Amino acid sequence: MFQSVKLFIAESVELANDALHIYVALFVFLGVCLIFRWKVSNLKPWLIVLVIAVLGEVLDIRDSLKNGFEIKPDYHWTDIWNTMLVPTVLLIAARYTSIFERPIEFKAASADDSEKGAQRPPSQSQL
Repeated sequence: MFQSVKLFIAESVELANDALHIYVALFVFLGVCLIFRWKVSNLKPWLIVLVIAVLGEVLDIRDSLKNGFEIKPDYHWTDIWNTMLVPTVLLIAARYTSIFERPIEFKAASADDSEKGAQRPPSQSQL
């Protein structure tokens, strides 16, 4: 059943198996962030992708054993690697860079603000 669903999806979207792993991981990672309002820097979305990736490989191994096929551990590790690469890059980028931070917003100064000594953002010539 699991293999049938995987094959149907792969054939329907005309993607290679490796590419499918990457797209599913990205969809799950960002989907979980949106649904639960978790930040990309939170470890929880990454862990959910990892659990799903490992579960998928366990099901693949089960189906291989059930159908008498050879188990190829390096293929399963490659699948997990492909699945986890983009979520890992996004997690690291969110945690250790400012790429996902919102820019500081400055309010436009009004006449009342100038009387109170409000500061304006520095102009390009002041930088």
